Amino acid sequence: MNYRPTLDFLLYDWLHAETLAGRERFSDHSRETFDAVLDTCERIAREKYAPANRTVDVQEPHFDGEKVILPQATHDAHKAFVESGMLSAAQDYDIGGMQLPYTLQAAANSFFAMASVSIGSGMLTSGNANLLMVHGTPMQQQVFAKNEFSGRWSGTMCLSEPQAGSSLSDVATRAVPDGDDFESDPLGPRYRLTGNKMWISAGDHELTENIVHIVLAKIPDADGKLVPGTRGISLFIVPKRLVNTEGELTGQRNDVALAGLNHKLGWRGTTNTLLNFGEGKYPVDGKPGAIGYLVGSPGKGLHCMFHMMNEARIGVGTAATMLGMAGYYASLEYAKSRPQGRPVGPEGKDAAKPQVRIIEHADVRRMLLAQKSYSEGALALELYCARLVDEQKTGDAQAADDARILLEVLTPIAKSWPSEWCLEANSLAIQVHGGYGYTRDFPVEQYWRDNRLNMIHEGTHGIQAADLLGRKVLMENGRGLTLLASRIGETSERAGRVPQLAPHAKALGAALARIGSATREAWATGNPRDALINAVPYMQAFGHVVLAWLWLDVAQRSLQVDGAAAQPATAGRVGAADYFFHYELPKIGAWLNVVEKRDATCVAMPEEAF
Repeated sequence: MNYRPTLDFLLYDWLHAETLAGRERFSDHSRETFDAVLDTCERIAREKYAPANRTVDVQEPHFDGEKVILPQATHDAHKAFVESGMLSAAQDYDIGGMQLPYTLQAAANSFFAMASVSIGSGMLTSGNANLLMVHGTPMQQQVFAKNEFSGRWSGTMCLSEPQAGSSLSDVATRAVPDGDDFESDPLGPRYRLTGNKMWISAGDHELTENIVHIVLAKIPDADGKLVPGTRGISLFIVPKRLVNTEGELTGQRNDVALAGLNHKLGWRGTTNTLLNFGEGKYPVDGKPGAIGYLVGSPGKGLHCMFHMMNEARIGVGTAATMLGMAGYYASLEYAKSRPQGRPVGPEGKDAAKPQVRIIEHADVRRMLLAQKSYSEGALALELYCARLVDEQKTGDAQAADDARILLEVLTPIAKSWPSEWCLEANSLAIQVHGGYGYTRDFPVEQYWRDNRLNMIHEGTHGIQAADLLGRKVLMENGRGLTLLASRIGETSERAGRVPQLAPHAKALGAALARIGSATREAWATGNPRDALINAVPYMQAFGHVVLAWLWLDVAQRSLQVDGAAAQPATAGRVGAADYFFHYELPKIGAWLNVVEKRDATCVAMPEEAF
């Protein structure tokens, strides 16, 4: 199955990405340059990533006592990716970037995610560097960010600790000023950090000559106590190896030590680490404590970090999407070639007739169509969000502000919906394969294992749901929700004039109204405890309404472009939209029932009764 036509349709026929070349920032580009980038990334993914996907799954990272060992295939794939320039694709020309729209960068990176998600394509490195380009000093940008964009160094995001996973207010890593002259260091106010960070992806390896850790830590008050809550959290650059202002390694190791590798269900090609900061294994100037340079102002660490976290959440959603897509293509190919069973006729099955391919069975078709609707719908969602990023950065003032508030509302969905439903797609891909599906002779079991991590990566489902219902739909007096409803209404109005889609447009309107009423009922008491006890069902319903909207918009555009539903690609898109409206959208009723009633079943049950 060829993924490229699906991507091209969404990019150019649906999102009109080529029109971005008309904006000053992207004026050197055209459809031809965009296609050239896609061609290059597709080729690298096919030649360097896909053949190594099973290799990196079975040859897990290991520590030889001095360094982390990765398969040679990982080194080769990383080298090819760096040489492609994709780490800095969206950056300015003067720092080696291509000034490529983020929409195209996201689309190009999707090839790598589908070919081998755990080899990675630099999501954390580019996110780390992007954060520094916004919040870092000019020197920090020059020394750290630019070396990350070039691929010479890589980056991480160090939030979680053994005792503080999602609860960042409980972060215990400490940062104390390093000497009386700590504020005069040209790389930024210099501190000594001590503490432990857990679940750090790409936290140690030999792919690059240095690793730039972005670390959350608290600066003690005058009494040496850590400020409770998130207000006391600051952000620091902590390089694995110390550097000077020219970006050169000084030859001295920073006091950051690998305490252990986590061996995971999936994403086995990426190192996942426990890091000890400041334990004294690598003392600096004879003293324990990892050298770190303050980013931004003290106590504003989360504000800075969320710049990276939101980008990472869209990246996780894209990874989940492409794993769903990979499983769909694998199970579709299998269903077309695997003979099994016979069709049921008016008089039952005729054992004398030859077996048919399993794609001819209704239930297999149901599972395939579900996968198509989940994965292609999720792809539309991620690309739409990427397009909003470009609008926020390069649109006129009103369009940019609209894009900003829409991203606030949609980012929890962009992360959570593909993580849940493209995982379900992977489960269905295994089911289509039957007993072969859970063997390692076929790739679909690995896709499921890799994808299972994404419901936890960058904030669990519950956290995303609380963010959506507790903050995002309320912020700025509900402006984001109102604007999203307006966009959905515009699509419904257009699609309502297409006889084939009119019933879907009507159903979408009713679903949208139900979301509005459920939001009001959830907050009827004004008590967050009442509102948020069913935040996850709310988010599931909200996500399904968003995906129904996108499928309706895609189907309407496909009919408009191709002019006839008889075209296979159009029939596929309209069929996936039909499936979503008939089989998926009706699920929101059950989810929203408990939201509207503020049903307390789960919280009312005594702990000892579980």
